[in-house]
Amino acid sequence: MPGTPEATPAKQVSDAPSPRRLLSSEKVYEGRIWDVVSDTFQLSESGDALTRDYIDHPGAVAVLPMNDKGQILLLKQYRHPVGMDLWEVPAGLLDVEGEDFVVGAARELAEEADLAAGTWNVLADVFNSPGSSSEAIRIYLARDLTEVPHHERHERTDEEAEIEFHWISLDDAVASVLAGRLHNPSAVVGILAAAAARAGNYQDLRPADAPWPAHPSQR
Repeated sequence: MPGTPEATPAKQVSDAPSPRRLLSSEKVYEGRIWDVVSDTFQLSESGDALTRDYIDHPGAVAVLPMNDKGQILLLKQYRHPVGMDLWEVPAGLLDVEGEDFVVGAARELAEEADLAAGTWNVLADVFNSPGSSSEAIRIYLARDLTEVPHHERHERTDEEAEIEFHWISLDDAVASVLAGRLHNPSAVVGILAAAAARAGNYQDLRPADAPWPAHPSQR
């Protein structure tokens, strides 16, 4: 059609670092888990100073567990800020200094789902809310699952003590996403990414140790 922009090849569509002149940075709130920072910067050398407040976040990992039948595991957990029980995937903060990303993911899988995995791949890397938070999340696909022995299981407390488990087919999970029944971002992205990767029998997924330059510790 006349005037229609030409499609850009997929390999050329890639987020990239874009350093700007930082004039000042101040921690305006110190929380138990994350802080709020106020940065003043310029978009260009001649531009006006802009100030943006955002959550300074250590980053997180999430895991989509998949069994030999191709079913995935979802966890139901109460989330107070939205006042809802959400069906999610195992996930947690990268708050252990120096911990390898996939080691952190394996820890969360064991603590929240009592599972270990023999095969790991990266499904997707996302910013949870880039307009208001530095939080970067890596979502893994975990397969070749085994149960953690009872004597080694993590004792879940607070909201995690109410966790419920549900195995669901990937197709049914996709349908739930598209019908608006699932809202957790890691679950939504992980489910849709797994459905897309299934067409290639998951062979095109990145290895578990793939570089993650978007994580705050790597920037």
